[in-house]
Amino acid sequence: MNTGKVDVLLGLQWGDEGKGKVVDVLTPRYDVVARFQGGPNAGHTLEFEDQKYVLRSIPSGIFQGGKVNIIGNGVVLAPDLFMGEAKDLEKSGHPLKERLKISKKAHLIMPTHRILDRAYEAAKGKNKVGTTGKGIGPTYTDKVSRNGLRVGDILSDFDRKYSEHKERHMKMLAALGWTDFEGFEETEKLWMEGIEYMKGFQFVDSEHEINNLLRSGKNILCEGAQGTMLDVDFGSYPFVTSSNTICAGACTGLGIGPNKVGNVYGIMKAYCTRVGAGPFPTELFDETGKKIRDLGHEYGAVTGRERRCGWIDLVQLRYSVMVDGVTELIMMKSDVLDSFETIKACVAYELPDGTRTEEFPYEIDDVKPIYKELPGWKQDMTKCKSEDEFPQAFRDYVSFLEQYLETRIGIISIGPDREQTIVRK
Repeated sequence: MNTGKVDVLLGLQWGDEGKGKVVDVLTPRYDVVARFQGGPNAGHTLEFEDQKYVLRSIPSGIFQGGKVNIIGNGVVLAPDLFMGEAKDLEKSGHPLKERLKISKKAHLIMPTHRILDRAYEAAKGKNKVGTTGKGIGPTYTDKVSRNGLRVGDILSDFDRKYSEHKERHMKMLAALGWTDFEGFEETEKLWMEGIEYMKGFQFVDSEHEINNLLRSGKNILCEGAQGTMLDVDFGSYPFVTSSNTICAGACTGLGIGPNKVGNVYGIMKAYCTRVGAGPFPTELFDETGKKIRDLGHEYGAVTGRERRCGWIDLVQLRYSVMVDGVTELIMMKSDVLDSFETIKACVAYELPDGTRTEEFPYEIDDVKPIYKELPGWKQDMTKCKSEDEFPQAFRDYVSFLEQYLETRIGIISIGPDREQTIVRK
């Protein structure tokens, strides 16, 4: 590992790839873990010592004593949800205030952002994006339209700034004809408690903080939320999130130069899932899709929503590997496919005009997946302690994926626990 480099950890599909567990496995190698984009709509689930934790805004390095954890400027933060998450962690014995720093340039999700989120979705009718309703989109909209409220604003004349932003949102809601403000006063009260709670943390200029840590030779892991296919530029637009989830987002979300990026770890599942609306070429609507969902416990960490399930899509994955500059792949949930006779992998798309492509196209609404079939391994891999114990058919599957994606698979997960992680030689 190079001194003075940041390594980046990203999801390569539509999110939910299992990033939380991998960060927890990788963090012992690093001094600093930093989140660079996204908000509390994405949950990273970690399981160890018979405890289950879902992190929404706090970096996954928080469980390792002595690590610096940074919430970067590219993140959007909801003070009330942050407070709930942080207090739960403190209760379980993790001293957050010593371990966590928050960028002054991170934007705040206001209670009115959540109402705007609902109002915009309702106005779209059948063209809904399927947001989590957490106010993420409207917060990023305020950010790019230069109307945002930031963490650093808490330090001076905050009440006036808050009132002005709230008033502007109320006018927007009136223009939309929105009248449902049920529970708003309680939400706002809790939100303000969250603001007071946040004052107990260190607010920093995270770009200076990160670059100073780099200069002093610290190893930094940048943790992305969601997945590459939800990137606002390169994802399946408009069914995307409002931030850059790709590797470049680590540069803008933390204030580091591209020449500082070292390894880029890309996380994928051995199959594919998606939450919410939007195109999904390999989606399965049959018993196989249901079987994958049940075996993989494919329900959202934050929302509990059923995830849509399908076979692995290598056209999409190769595209993600390209735009992210992935140097090493990490494959999750391999054990979910343990009982299948046959495994399928999408190797090309048939376009609406009948032509075949291996390049990810502008629109994927009407593409048909072209599959290669591979024999299943029909063996329980959850107890394997090293790659030497993997069945041959699974090794063949791994080799096939590596050849198609032209990238090495360095880590393979065969179960939810920290221990069920095989680092390949």
